[in-house]
Amino acid sequence: MNLKPVIDAILDEYTLALEGHHGVGHWARVLENGLRLSEQTGACVEVVSLFAVLHDSRRINEVTDPKHGPRAAQFASQLRGTVFELDDKKFKLLFRACEGHTSERTHPDLTIQTCWDSDRLDLGRVGITPYPDKLCTAAAKTKSMIQWADGRASFHVVPAFVLNDWGIDLKNRSNYM
Repeated sequence: MNLKPVIDAILDEYTLALEGHHGVGHWARVLENGLRLSEQTGACVEVVSLFAVLHDSRRINEVTDPKHGPRAAQFASQLRGTVFELDDKKFKLLFRACEGHTSERTHPDLTIQTCWDSDRLDLGRVGITPYPDKLCTAAAKTKSMIQWADGRASFHVVPAFVLNDWGIDLKNRSNYM
């Protein structure tokens, strides 16, 4: 899925630092986590991918912002049909995943569970090790998945596609300033 148009729409109005705890590197790691989990859970890759870049796109600060999930869900509604396409069933999953990702522990739908786990597996970026009992899917709860994701989060790994596909150079901020 080509996320570049979605990224561009997010960055047009994004107010936080791109390098921040909820910025571009986080979105990219959540995407990688989600894609890896989807291989095992069978989650809808389109929904998981869009969730990864949209879920924190409407934060107004890096600390506490309990309404950012519902704002992200509303923003997804604004972008649907112009920046990305999803059928009604998939869009309801995306909306719900964004809306509830900070306030709910789990959900009966496996795609939503995969979205939430992909985000929670990146807690190492703020010094929190993900605990299996706080994750939803069996795939996310494995020791190998937690170690892989937590290691990348703890060292703030920025996947190469951030520069290569999204065109964002976090080391040389000559673009998207």
